[in-house]
Amino acid sequence: MKEIMTEVFKFRFRGPAGGIAVNLRAEATTLAGEIPPHSMQIYKKVWLGLPASGLHWKDAAWLAFGVSINAHALSELLPDGIFIHASSLDYPLSDYRSEAAALAMDGWLHERFDIDSSGATVRYEVAEGQFTFVWGGTTQPFSDAPS
Repeated sequence: MKEIMTEVFKFRFRGPAGGIAVNLRAEATTLAGEIPPHSMQIYKKVWLGLPASGLHWKDAAWLAFGVSINAHALSELLPDGIFIHASSLDYPLSDYRSEAAALAMDGWLHERFDIDSSGATVRYEVAEGQFTFVWGGTTQPFSDAPS
């Protein structure tokens, strides 16, 4: 495998009474035909590896979702395949929302690769007093129902 890049992406969103902060450290390598050990297939030749230190299952699921909403574009850009290794994910003194892991991965991918926006975003609904996440063209993450 050939390493493409390693960096930390800091996702930040400020609401009126706090905010969401996620730090994602990840690296990407091109595939050399082999399946990366201890990884999960997201789409065709797009693979994700999780931190060796472990991760809460919701964070792992949302990281995978963050890759999946960009997987088609990554597959077109890198048809030989890509392995994305999330080496760490932390939430420094912020409101905890596991969905933010997907936004951190989405931001990391868009900062490093020339791919179109997935449309993933978050906003704070003042009237409801909560964060609302939007996933571009995906209306029901983790559902097998047609989008």
